[in-house]
Amino acid sequence: MDVGAALAELKELSTQIDVVLVSSRAGELDASTATGQTGVKLARLAADIVTQAEQVRADMGREALAQLQAATPDGSVFAVLDGDRMAVATTGPDPTVGLVFYDLKTLLRQIDRGVDPPPAADEAARVAADESPEDGDA
Repeated sequence: MDVGAALAELKELSTQIDVVLVSSRAGELDASTATGQTGVKLARLAADIVTQAEQVRADMGREALAQLQAATPDGSVFAVLDGDRMAVATTGPDPTVGLVFYDLKTLLRQIDRGVDPPPAADEAARVAADESPEDGDA
């Protein structure tokens, strides 16, 4: 699937994601749902965050970085890494973290394969995420 079409589809399906983009790990933008220079700036900032997180990871002797979330009271930035490519998304406060990571991983697989994923799998994951008890509801 075309990168732009995959981004548009994800943006349409996910009400939690404000902006989504695909870039290189170095921050070179491939495609974004943001307008103007916002996507370029976000790709570069995400690359900087990933670089810093990789340094911390290396200093601690941990496994390679696969995904990260940077959360603030106003929202979060998510990054999923796959080789030299990364998918980045911004959200509002209190996103469903697992679902955003799932969506970004699916986006990268969708682009790599060049085909549409089976809609039933995506819908089943969304239903399962919506049926999970909220913190304190158990």
